[in-house]
Amino acid sequence: MSTATQTNAPGAGGAPEELAAVSTESLAELLIAKDRPPRPSALSASVTFGWRAMLKIKHVPEQLFDVTAFPIMMVLMYTYLFGGALAGSPQEYLQRLLPGILVMSIVMITMYTGVSVNTDIDKGVFDRFRTLPIWRPSVMVGYLLGDVLRYILGSLVILTVGLILGFRPEGGAAGVVAGIALLIVFSFAFSWVWTMFGLMLRTEKSVMGVSMMVIFPLTFLSDIFVETSTMPGWLQAFVNNNPVTHVSSSVRSFMQGEWPGSELIWTLGWAGFLVAVFGPITMRLYNRK
Repeated sequence: MSTATQTNAPGAGGAPEELAAVSTESLAELLIAKDRPPRPSALSASVTFGWRAMLKIKHVPEQLFDVTAFPIMMVLMYTYLFGGALAGSPQEYLQRLLPGILVMSIVMITMYTGVSVNTDIDKGVFDRFRTLPIWRPSVMVGYLLGDVLRYILGSLVILTVGLILGFRPEGGAAGVVAGIALLIVFSFAFSWVWTMFGLMLRTEKSVMGVSMMVIFPLTFLSDIFVETSTMPGWLQAFVNNNPVTHVSSSVRSFMQGEWPGSELIWTLGWAGFLVAVFGPITMRLYNRK
């Protein structure tokens, strides 16, 4: 099949002049490239979406408030508010408090993963993502990879403030690195909970509201501030099985130069459980969104 177009000749009379015919085959060759770009791998797609999340921080640096100013405020407030009453001096209390505040601050900022997901849905960006020929979970994994940078930055800020105030980890640099690495692994797994809420709920305010209702009991009803032995028996039953307690105890043990033992196993077990349960739920919601 071919078509021919006509145009007026520039000569006298303006008689129409027939141009060369265009066949369907030749038109298809122009519109469809012979060599298509290869489909990106799962790792490549995930890293690309992670880079996108970091670029959002570059263009909106106010997002770093929760990993800079907020942790500093937390360390200063709790050290000098409770230090004298609970340990006799802020300096002594800081040795126990700082690993716990580190866990508390990073766990609390994991909820912003769900907020970012909900915001992109509201803007219609997800409609474009769903049409791309990529590994389906790469979008969700990209959000979490981008937030890992926030967790690392927040951890470094808290650690720096603690060292200035007098925190001295007996485990040295190796213990500090091990503690932060374990915290990031758990936070990555915990963030899958908020991606689920980001897909389920309609507004980002709803995501933040539900997230705070979950995070506040988990962080405050733990061993971050005081020993569990000082609590009533009925409360100890919850605190001793709280995943945040296991993470806090493990990070504290690493920084104090001790081996966490069973607490480490519980922490890794909780991380695996969160990914195994909320990962598939998140992807099911994403495919249906």
